[in-house]
Amino acid sequence: MGNLKIRSQVLGIVGTNCYLAFDDEMMEGVIIDPADNGPVILNQCRELGVTPKAVLLTHGHFDHICAVPDLVRAFQLPVYAGKGEEKLLSDPSMNLSVTYGDGVSLKKVEFLDDGDEISLLGRTWKVIATPGHTGGSVCYYLEEDKVLFSGDTLFCESYGRTDFPTGSGRDLVSSVVDKLFVLPEEVNVYPGHESQTTIGHEKKYNPLSSYQR
Repeated sequence: MGNLKIRSQVLGIVGTNCYLAFDDEMMEGVIIDPADNGPVILNQCRELGVTPKAVLLTHGHFDHICAVPDLVRAFQLPVYAGKGEEKLLSDPSMNLSVTYGDGVSLKKVEFLDDGDEISLLGRTWKVIATPGHTGGSVCYYLEEDKVLFSGDTLFCESYGRTDFPTGSGRDLVSSVVDKLFVLPEEVNVYPGHESQTTIGHEKKYNPLSSYQR
């Protein structure tokens, strides 16, 4: 097992961070939240010499899923998402894809429970259920690499909105404070939008820090 490398591309009409995480010895990768423009994502894989092995979705909104069909067609990849996100992923009205373009409905998805662990790139990816932005939102935590992919649950000095279908402000506060702020402060956070941050930084400067126990 080599070093974990993370490359990001900002894609789509709302500037979503699409991540390619890969092992620099195995040269196998995981695509997190493929916003749109599958050809651009696939071209990045080709340029780096990385073979994608899976797609991980932090939640089911259109700006995180629209390139999934292209990626699955190209590589027959498994797609993972949090349990509780099935309806959102399958319904173009709920995931808002029909509002902003062609409707996207994802049904061949493997759903994960809170605390589940999956093995990819020779690493353990722990699933942390973080409902709030959507009912089935999850984060993916690589403890050894000190990396968290937080989707739209936690941003740099901000957090995800909760006024879309299945969202809950109360749940979001609980998810961030009780599940993410308890992680080591040196954990690097890769959010769904805007810039990278750390758990330690957010515990000091995030508006939700005032809710800490």
